[in-house]
Amino acid sequence: MNREKTRKIRIAQRKAGGKKKGLRHYRRSVLMICLVLACLTGALAAGAVRLHARNAEYKAQEEELEAQIKEQEERAEEVEEFKDYVGTDEYIKDVAEDKLGLVDPNEIIFKPAQ
Repeated sequence: MNREKTRKIRIAQRKAGGKKKGLRHYRRSVLMICLVLACLTGALAAGAVRLHARNAEYKAQEEELEAQIKEQEERAEEVEEFKDYVGTDEYIKDVAEDKLGLVDPNEIIFKPAQ
């Protein structure tokens, strides 16, 4: 019977030791999963920071382009106004006076003494 008792004790010790080993393996697995999750969280945070910076650059560029569009729209208005002015008799008269030196028949021209 002594043999049988020692055999049962050894079997019980093996089972008890196996539980501890399994718990250690379980803890190690949980630790590894936590480390992987922490790495993934860090990578996502770094990506989010880069995307935020890029978004800020795009917003600044968008504001600059909107300002340029506004300037060009104002310039287009000026060009349109000038186009309308060019079609008038007043423009033709101004150009004839400036470039060709023409005057109205009842106009008197005074030239400075040289």
